[in-house]
Amino acid sequence: MIDPALLVRAYREGIFPMAVEGGEIAWFSPDPRGILPLDAFHLPDRLARVLRRGGVQIEADRDFEAVIRACAVRPGEGTWISEEIVQSYLALHRLGLAHSVEVRREGRLVGGLYGVHLGAAFFGESMFHVEPDASKVALAALVDRLTRRGFRLLDVQWLTPHLERFGAVEIPRKRYLVALKQALASECVF
Repeated sequence: MIDPALLVRAYREGIFPMAVEGGEIAWFSPDPRGILPLDAFHLPDRLARVLRRGGVQIEADRDFEAVIRACAVRPGEGTWISEEIVQSYLALHRLGLAHSVEVRREGRLVGGLYGVHLGAAFFGESMFHVEPDASKVALAALVDRLTRRGFRLLDVQWLTPHLERFGAVEIPRKRYLVALKQALASECVF
């Protein structure tokens, strides 16, 4: 397990871990860095219709372990979420620094995401779904929660076409580190 103090120090410096081939832990600080500006979040029309239709329940931190373990399942591909990563983030969760957003249908977990919270920054780690759009619903719920609570930074690590549809952008590491420092200077409640 990665020591929680080391993990917190790394996040404060813009660095995060991932398990690589063979399960070894490697540390990353991408340049450019993917962020999702909270004031520029774009809710696609199709997802807006899904949210209006309802039928799902959105919760936070009800079953963090189930969420991280579901995120680790990548049929047909490798995963960066090794057992060491799972145990490390469970420790952060017990300290109140890692959180999950969960989407349930009739009580069954159908999607979600997890990440780390320091100051007014949230570092998104991974998402999963077992029903179409469930991870997108979790992302929309996360952005709503962070916005309502005054968060300043949603770090998504790398820009992907999936996240780009929601307004995610890339910024140079130098600019990211300035935004991170500003977010860490404030305190928000997840």
